[in-house]
Amino acid sequence: MEYLWQYESPVGWIHLASDGEALIGLWIEGQKYFSETLGEAVQGVCLPVFEKTAAWLDAYFAGKQPAILGPQAPKLAPHGSEFRQMVWQILCEIPYGGLTTYGAIARRIAEKTGKSTMSAQAVGGAVGHNPISIIIPCHRVVGSGGSLTGYAGGLDKKIQLLTLEGADMAGLYRPKKGTAL
Repeated sequence: MEYLWQYESPVGWIHLASDGEALIGLWIEGQKYFSETLGEAVQGVCLPVFEKTAAWLDAYFAGKQPAILGPQAPKLAPHGSEFRQMVWQILCEIPYGGLTTYGAIARRIAEKTGKSTMSAQAVGGAVGHNPISIIIPCHRVVGSGGSLTGYAGGLDKKIQLLTLEGADMAGLYRPKKGTAL
């Protein structure tokens, strides 16, 4: 059984999903790939994991730096392939207010798997299908040239989240065309 709940935030309504124990989804209203991994779900049941997630989000939007993992953080259980899980784990290591690139993540995956190279586009696909936005911070990934492209929640939301975190936005730019604009 899966459960859905909503949280009102400064970036709009956020939809939360749980398997009853862990958070399996967190999507900003209108986000690409919203709930694509969910089956039948019961709406409006406030579970302890939703309360913990709401407390985490309250702290985050208040400008604090809540931990992604640990006793104060909600238990996370995103559904995805082994490759996607590796990418999402790396996203969790990006510090609050920090940035990395798709290429840098691809190099880390190549190193971890013993390959000589890894496709930054494949990494981009995994980042874009992250089912637990904000907590698993896919908004902290930018193009190698400073392009802000690639946020399923939209660039305005990505910029809003990075600004909230005090990320260094110098050298970053809004692309004129591409995906997830």
